[in-house]
Amino acid sequence: MKPLTVSIDAMGGDAGPGVVVTALARSAVRHPGVNFILHGDEATLQPLFDRRLSKLKERVQIRHAPERVRMEEKPSAALRRGRNTSMWRAIESVAKNEAEVAISAGNTGALMAMSMFQLRTIEGIDRPAIAGLWPTKRGQSVLLDAGANIEADAEQLVGFAVMGEAFARAILGLERPTVGLLNVGSEDMKGHQEVRGAAQILRSCSLPIEFCGFIEGDDIAEGTVDVVVTDGFTGNIALKTAEGTAKLLVHFLRTALRRSFFGRIGGLLASSALKTLRSKLDPRTSNGGVFLGLNGVVVKSHGGADAMGFASALDMAVDMARAEVIPKIKADHATVAAMLANRTAPLAANTGAAAT
Repeated sequence: MKPLTVSIDAMGGDAGPGVVVTALARSAVRHPGVNFILHGDEATLQPLFDRRLSKLKERVQIRHAPERVRMEEKPSAALRRGRNTSMWRAIESVAKNEAEVAISAGNTGALMAMSMFQLRTIEGIDRPAIAGLWPTKRGQSVLLDAGANIEADAEQLVGFAVMGEAFARAILGLERPTVGLLNVGSEDMKGHQEVRGAAQILRSCSLPIEFCGFIEGDDIAEGTVDVVVTDGFTGNIALKTAEGTAKLLVHFLRTALRRSFFGRIGGLLASSALKTLRSKLDPRTSNGGVFLGLNGVVVKSHGGADAMGFASALDMAVDMARAEVIPKIKADHATVAAMLANRTAPLAANTGAAAT
């Protein structure tokens, strides 16, 4: 059997290739059967390789890419000039079947544009969605879209649901995941026409899911459903708000414990529990968003991720490559497409619903 290979944009992100190489050294230990391709400036990468990865020379190769995509660069400009960049070359390895998955911490828009150009979308899917894992009281849930599509119509939201449930079955091992549409209320009359239309379609689909209707923002952390479906505008705001809230809670807790002598004593006595809490709230442990809907797997790490965060994204990349999620998405999307092609009843078009 051909060993699994991960293709890495070593020059993407805010922190530079040092973080990527350090993360790779950690991830390679956790995944002894996986090979890696590092794309980037060879003169920069080789000394880092010699210091951290020399013992892995049979599993890691460096491929020279003389240019990099800047974080502030417009996606259209990056796409026009980007064939010599580390980001383009990382995706190209997947397109050429040299690797099963590509990963980058670089410019999200450019990564999406290059991924779509080289890998193309699955037939019938207009645009990919970004899916991520969200820690909840029950464990983990999948949320998508987390920022790829600012707007989404009813059929696109249904497509996100298909991608999300296939992801949940492959990565979380759920035979029949629960799916909910993020809305301003749980009642059927709430929300705009697109989300109500998506609900109508999902209720009539024969997918391997349990559709739970509408959920609200507080249901995400509760883990009310396994897959949370929304447009990228709402999903990205929810994600960034949760990350900021987690950091705020840690700040308040640290400040409170340091405020007095007894607070410091209490902190020492509860150090084990506080360490567990900090780990649960640390966004680095769930870093990594997956572009779903492409004919290939691409993972986006947070641009500001440190070595621990990028290693977490590498773990996600390996899991995605092993899960073979793309055939599941194709099969389930074909089921929905056939149902929509035969549909005669119009989508629900209730108007005048107001948020409360």
